[in-house]
Amino acid sequence: MEKRRQIAFAGVSVAMVLLTAACGSSKDSSSGQSSNVQPAGGAQNVGSSAGAGSSTASSGAAGGYQAGGDTGAAAGSGDTGNSGPAKEVAVKKDAKLGEIVTDAKGWTLYRFDEDTPKPAKSNCNDACATKWPPVPANDAAAGTGVDKSKLGSVTRSDGTKQLTLEGWPVYRYAGDTKAGDTKGHGVGGTWNALAPDGKPAGKKAAGTDESLQLMVNNNAKLGKIIVDGKGMTVYRFNKDSAWPMKTGCLGACLDTWKPVKAVNTSKVAGLDASKVTSFTRPDGTKQAAFDCWLLYTFTGDTKPGDTNGQGKAGQWFAVTDKGKKAGLAAAQ
Repeated sequence: MEKRRQIAFAGVSVAMVLLTAACGSSKDSSSGQSSNVQPAGGAQNVGSSAGAGSSTASSGAAGGYQAGGDTGAAAGSGDTGNSGPAKEVAVKKDAKLGEIVTDAKGWTLYRFDEDTPKPAKSNCNDACATKWPPVPANDAAAGTGVDKSKLGSVTRSDGTKQLTLEGWPVYRYAGDTKAGDTKGHGVGGTWNALAPDGKPAGKKAAGTDESLQLMVNNNAKLGKIIVDGKGMTVYRFNKDSAWPMKTGCLGACLDTWKPVKAVNTSKVAGLDASKVTSFTRPDGTKQAAFDCWLLYTFTGDTKPGDTNGQGKAGQWFAVTDKGKKAGLAAAQ
């Protein structure tokens, strides 16, 4: 009986190896993920009253909440002081992450990849908001290292005002037990300590070797879609093949559809890095793939957020964070 189990296990292992080989990909090194870096906007400046100005309401669902690795006391108990108004928001130096934003008591402040900065919107509600308490906008002020004009507010689904930095809703982490803790950084691959520019702490500015290369954007029409490091929409082609991995875009096709260069999986955010692979094209160049589908950008897109290639010739589609075709063609 034991021998039969061993044979069955070996069979499954071989099948997995063959499945990976059929994809025809070579994976880059994988590590933790960061966040969706987007331009700020949509938040209202924080004044003497948290209710000043209009703002965008958040959705009622706890959208995209990643619980992986969450521990710690429930939020709002007041036992640890990790709750309430931020008071003076300031920049502190962390030995591992560099500059991070904290509240007046030194508690680390965080951002969530599933939120959006333009327009400002919180997608962390209900159980998510218990583990990641939203920071109230009232009484918040700019302290050392923080630009006052970068602070704002957004109206949550319960009608309360949440503090924003560069448009990103601001949170604390219930798992932090003392001021200076950064236990929430990297949780679920979607939570990160805040840098003073609104980006994830520990990441250099876009355009440097540490910038993100693939990430997820919340598109108003198509939902969560993959974009490159510059925020340009990424597409897949029906005439390509995933199993085995082959390209159907050659010759003149490449004048319009540009292969996304192979990426380092430590520089992706909001998607499963284990599904990011590479493919060697006929000319020897390496092309990025997600879930074995080759990735392209469209020359008809002129700015970040454009989706002009969606549905082109009934063959080209933006790629969802799950690797599927976005929009009406998502059912595959």
